[in-house]
Amino acid sequence: MAGGKNDAAAKEAKAAAKKQKREEGRARRRQMWQVFQTQRKEDKLLLPLMIGSVLGAAALAFVIGLFFGLEWVVLPVGIAVGLLIAVSIFGRRVQRNVYAKADGTPGAAGWVLDNLRGQWLVTPGVAGTTHLDAVHRVIGRPGVILVAEGAPHRVKSLLAQEKKRTARVVGSTPIYDVIVGNDEEQIPLKQLQRHLVKLPRNISAAQMESLEARLAALGSRAAALPKGPMPQGAKMRSMQRTVKRR
Repeated sequence: MAGGKNDAAAKEAKAAAKKQKREEGRARRRQMWQVFQTQRKEDKLLLPLMIGSVLGAAALAFVIGLFFGLEWVVLPVGIAVGLLIAVSIFGRRVQRNVYAKADGTPGAAGWVLDNLRGQWLVTPGVAGTTHLDAVHRVIGRPGVILVAEGAPHRVKSLLAQEKKRTARVVGSTPIYDVIVGNDEEQIPLKQLQRHLVKLPRNISAAQMESLEARLAALGSRAAALPKGPMPQGAKMRSMQRTVKRR
Protein backbone atom coordinates (compact mmCIF):
# COMPACT_ATOMS: atom_id res chain seq x y z
CA MET A 1 0.00 0.00 0.00
CA ALA A 2 2.78 2.36 0.97
CA GLY A 3 4.59 1.48 -2.24
CA GLY A 4 1.52 2.44 -4.26
CA LYS A 5 1.31 5.82 -2.54
CA ASN A 6 4.99 6.44 -3.17
CA ASP A 7 4.58 5.57 -6.85
CA ALA A 8 1.60 7.90 -7.14
CA ALA A 9 3.50 10.72 -5.42
CA ALA A 10 6.48 10.17 -7.72
CA LYS A 11 4.22 10.30 -10.79
CA GLU A 12 2.59 13.51 -9.55
CA ALA A 13 5.99 15.09 -8.88
CA LYS A 14 7.20 14.06 -12.34
CA ALA A 15 4.07 15.47 -13.97
CA ALA A 16 4.41 18.71 -12.00
CA ALA A 17 8.06 19.02 -13.05
CA LYS A 18 7.14 18.50 -16.71
CA LYS A 19 4.36 21.08 -16.44
CA GLN A 20 6.70 23.59 -14.84
CA LYS A 21 9.30 22.95 -17.54
CA ARG A 22 6.69 23.54 -20.26
CA GLU A 23 5.54 26.76 -18.60
CA GLU A 24 9.12 27.99 -18.29
CA GLY A 25 9.71 27.17 -21.96
CA ARG A 26 6.59 29.09 -22.98
CA ALA A 27 7.67 32.04 -20.82
CA ARG A 28 11.12 32.07 -22.47
CA ARG A 29 9.57 31.95 -25.94
CA ARG A 30 7.19 34.82 -25.09
CA GLN A 31 10.10 36.84 -23.74
CA MET A 32 12.22 36.18 -26.84
CA TRP A 33 9.29 37.13 -29.07
CA GLN A 34 8.85 40.42 -27.18
CA VAL A 35 12.58 41.14 -27.49
CA PHE A 36 12.43 40.33 -31.20
CA GLN A 37 9.44 42.63 -31.77
CA THR A 38 11.12 45.49 -29.88
CA GLN A 39 14.40 45.04 -31.74
CA ARG A 40 12.62 44.76 -35.10
CA LYS A 41 10.89 48.09 -34.57
CA GLU A 42 14.12 49.83 -33.58
CA ASP A 43 16.45 48.07 -36.03
CA LYS A 44 15.26 48.25 -39.63
CA LEU A 45 18.14 46.08 -40.87
CA LEU A 46 17.37 43.15 -38.57
CA LEU A 47 14.83 41.32 -40.74
CA PRO A 48 16.68 41.82 -44.06
CA LEU A 49 19.90 40.52 -42.49
CA MET A 50 18.22 37.50 -40.89
CA ILE A 51 16.26 36.58 -44.02
CA GLY A 52 19.30 37.20 -46.20
CA SER A 53 21.45 34.91 -44.07
CA VAL A 54 18.95 32.03 -44.42
CA LEU A 55 18.50 32.52 -48.18
CA GLY A 56 22.23 33.02 -48.75
CA ALA A 57 23.24 29.90 -46.83
CA ALA A 58 20.52 27.86 -48.54
CA ALA A 59 21.57 29.09 -52.01
CA LEU A 60 25.23 28.39 -51.32
CA ALA A 61 24.46 24.86 -50.12
CA PHE A 62 22.28 24.25 -53.20
CA VAL A 63 25.00 25.43 -55.59
CA ILE A 64 27.64 23.29 -53.87
CA GLY A 65 25.26 20.33 -53.99
CA LEU A 66 24.84 20.76 -57.76
CA PHE A 67 28.46 19.76 -58.30
CA PHE A 68 27.83 16.43 -56.59
CA GLY A 69 24.26 15.85 -57.69
CA LEU A 70 23.09 16.22 -54.06
CA GLU A 71 21.50 19.67 -54.20
CA TRP A 72 18.22 18.55 -52.57
CA VAL A 73 20.09 16.59 -49.90
CA VAL A 74 22.31 19.46 -48.75
CA LEU A 75 19.62 22.15 -49.06
CA PRO A 76 18.12 21.42 -45.60
CA VAL A 77 21.63 21.61 -44.14
CA GLY A 78 22.09 25.03 -45.74
CA ILE A 79 18.76 26.22 -44.35
CA ALA A 80 19.71 24.98 -40.86
CA VAL A 81 23.07 26.77 -41.04
CA GLY A 82 21.30 29.91 -42.24
CA LEU A 83 18.91 29.78 -39.30
CA LEU A 84 21.84 29.50 -36.89
CA ILE A 85 23.48 32.52 -38.52
CA ALA A 86 20.20 34.44 -38.30
CA VAL A 87 19.87 33.69 -34.58
CA SER A 88 23.47 34.77 -34.06
CA ILE A 89 22.81 38.04 -35.91
CA PHE A 90 19.72 38.65 -33.80
CA GLY A 91 21.60 38.04 -30.54
CA ARG A 92 24.51 40.27 -31.49
CA ARG A 93 22.32 43.16 -32.61
CA VAL A 94 20.17 42.95 -29.49
CA GLN A 95 23.30 42.96 -27.34
CA ARG A 96 24.71 45.94 -29.22
CA ASN A 97 21.42 47.81 -28.80
CA VAL A 98 21.32 47.10 -25.06
CA TYR A 99 24.90 48.27 -24.59
CA ALA A 100 24.25 51.43 -26.64
CA LYS A 101 21.27 52.32 -24.44
CA ALA A 102 23.13 51.57 -21.21
CA ASP A 103 26.39 53.31 -22.18
CA GLY A 104 27.08 56.35 -20.00
CA THR A 105 24.29 55.71 -17.51
CA PRO A 106 25.08 55.22 -13.79
CA GLY A 107 25.13 51.55 -12.81
CA ALA A 108 25.80 50.27 -16.35
CA ALA A 109 29.23 48.80 -15.55
CA GLY A 110 27.84 47.07 -12.45
CA TRP A 111 25.08 45.56 -14.58
CA VAL A 112 27.62 44.20 -17.08
CA LEU A 113 29.72 42.70 -14.27
CA ASP A 114 26.66 41.04 -12.73
CA ASN A 115 26.11 39.29 -16.06
CA LEU A 116 29.68 38.10 -16.61
CA ARG A 117 30.03 34.61 -18.01
CA GLY A 118 32.51 32.29 -16.36
CA GLN A 119 34.11 32.03 -12.95
CA TRP A 120 33.97 35.53 -11.45
CA LEU A 121 33.15 36.77 -7.96
CA VAL A 122 31.59 40.22 -8.24
CA THR A 123 30.98 42.69 -5.41
CA PRO A 124 29.24 45.78 -6.80
CA GLY A 125 29.70 49.20 -5.27
CA VAL A 126 32.58 48.66 -2.84
CA ALA A 127 33.20 52.41 -3.05
CA GLY A 128 31.10 55.24 -4.39
CA THR A 129 29.82 58.78 -4.12
CA THR A 130 26.41 60.43 -3.94
CA HIS A 131 26.98 61.46 -7.58
CA LEU A 132 26.62 57.75 -8.43
CA ASP A 133 30.30 57.27 -9.24
CA ALA A 134 31.25 53.75 -8.20
CA VAL A 135 34.04 51.22 -7.92
CA HIS A 136 33.10 47.54 -8.27
CA ARG A 137 35.34 44.67 -7.20
CA VAL A 138 35.79 41.56 -9.33
CA ILE A 139 37.78 38.52 -8.23
CA GLY A 140 38.78 36.11 -10.97
CA ARG A 141 41.66 34.01 -12.18
CA PRO A 142 43.64 37.17 -13.06
CA GLY A 143 43.42 38.35 -9.42
CA VAL A 144 41.50 41.38 -8.19
CA ILE A 145 40.03 43.79 -10.74
CA LEU A 146 38.64 47.14 -9.61
CA VAL A 147 36.19 48.55 -12.15
CA ALA A 148 35.23 52.22 -11.86
CA GLU A 149 32.43 54.13 -13.57
CA GLY A 150 31.50 57.78 -13.33
CA ALA A 151 33.08 61.19 -13.85
CA PRO A 152 36.82 60.68 -14.55
CA HIS A 153 37.99 63.49 -12.24
CA ARG A 154 36.18 61.84 -9.33
CA VAL A 155 36.63 58.12 -10.01
CA LYS A 156 40.42 58.30 -10.43
CA SER A 157 40.93 59.30 -6.79
CA LEU A 158 38.17 56.93 -5.66
CA LEU A 159 39.85 54.08 -7.55
CA ALA A 160 43.29 54.92 -6.13
CA GLN A 161 41.92 54.89 -2.57
CA GLU A 162 40.20 51.54 -3.07
CA LYS A 163 43.30 50.05 -4.69
CA LYS A 164 45.42 51.08 -1.70
CA ARG A 165 42.83 49.67 0.70
CA THR A 166 42.67 46.38 -1.22
CA ALA A 167 46.47 46.03 -1.45
CA ARG A 168 46.74 45.88 2.34
CA VAL A 169 44.66 42.68 2.33
CA VAL A 170 45.61 40.76 -0.83
CA GLY A 171 49.39 40.81 -0.48
CA SER A 172 51.16 39.82 -3.70
CA THR A 173 47.95 39.06 -5.62
CA PRO A 174 47.82 41.19 -8.80
CA ILE A 175 45.39 44.12 -8.72
CA TYR A 176 44.10 45.52 -12.00
CA ASP A 177 42.12 48.75 -12.32
CA VAL A 178 39.73 49.69 -15.10
CA ILE A 179 37.79 52.87 -15.77
CA VAL A 180 34.75 52.36 -17.99
CA GLY A 181 34.18 55.06 -20.57
CA ASN A 182 34.88 56.20 -24.09
CA ASP A 183 37.86 58.47 -23.48
CA GLU A 184 41.53 57.64 -23.94
CA GLU A 185 42.86 54.91 -21.60
CA GLN A 186 39.28 53.91 -20.72
CA ILE A 187 37.46 50.70 -21.62
CA PRO A 188 34.14 51.09 -23.50
CA LEU A 189 31.21 49.41 -21.79
CA LYS A 190 30.64 46.97 -24.67
CA GLN A 191 34.29 45.80 -24.45
CA LEU A 192 34.43 45.41 -20.66
CA GLN A 193 33.75 41.67 -20.53
CA ARG A 194 36.20 40.98 -23.36
CA HIS A 195 38.88 43.04 -21.59
CA LEU A 196 38.50 41.04 -18.35
CA VAL A 197 38.60 37.71 -20.17
CA LYS A 198 41.88 38.66 -21.88
CA LEU A 199 43.68 39.35 -18.60
CA PRO A 200 46.31 36.70 -17.69
CA ARG A 201 45.46 33.93 -15.23
CA ASN A 202 47.48 34.40 -12.06
CA ILE A 203 45.60 32.60 -9.26
CA SER A 204 43.63 29.40 -8.73
CA ALA A 205 39.91 28.97 -8.01
CA ALA A 206 40.73 28.09 -4.39
CA GLN A 207 42.69 31.32 -4.01
CA MET A 208 39.70 33.23 -5.37
CA GLU A 209 37.48 31.95 -2.56
CA SER A 210 40.09 32.83 0.04
CA LEU A 211 40.50 36.33 -1.37
CA GLU A 212 36.76 36.95 -1.34
CA ALA A 213 36.55 35.98 2.34
CA ARG A 214 39.41 38.34 3.25
CA LEU A 215 38.15 41.24 1.17
CA ALA A 216 34.60 40.89 2.53
CA ALA A 217 35.95 42.11 5.86
CA LEU A 218 36.76 45.47 4.26
CA GLY A 219 33.09 46.26 3.88
CA SER A 220 31.79 48.95 1.52
CA ARG A 221 32.40 52.67 1.36
CA ALA A 222 29.70 53.29 -1.23
CA ALA A 223 26.37 55.04 -1.14
CA ALA A 224 23.40 52.98 -2.31
CA LEU A 225 23.66 52.52 -6.06
CA PRO A 226 21.08 51.65 -8.71
CA LYS A 227 20.85 47.96 -9.60
CA GLY A 228 21.51 48.22 -13.32
CA PRO A 229 21.69 51.19 -15.67
CA MET A 230 19.74 54.23 -14.49
CA PRO A 231 16.80 54.87 -16.88
CA GLN A 232 17.52 57.51 -19.48
CA GLY A 233 15.89 60.81 -18.57
CA ALA A 234 15.96 60.13 -14.84
CA LYS A 235 16.84 63.26 -12.89
CA MET A 236 20.19 63.16 -11.13
CA ARG A 237 19.03 65.42 -8.29
CA SER A 238 16.16 63.12 -7.33
CA MET A 239 18.49 60.12 -7.52
CA GLN A 240 20.96 61.86 -5.20
CA ARG A 241 18.19 62.63 -2.70
CA THR A 242 17.18 58.96 -2.75
CA VAL A 243 20.79 57.90 -2.16
CA LYS A 244 21.18 60.28 0.78
CA ARG A 245 17.95 59.08 2.42
CA ARG A 246 19.23 55.49 2.24
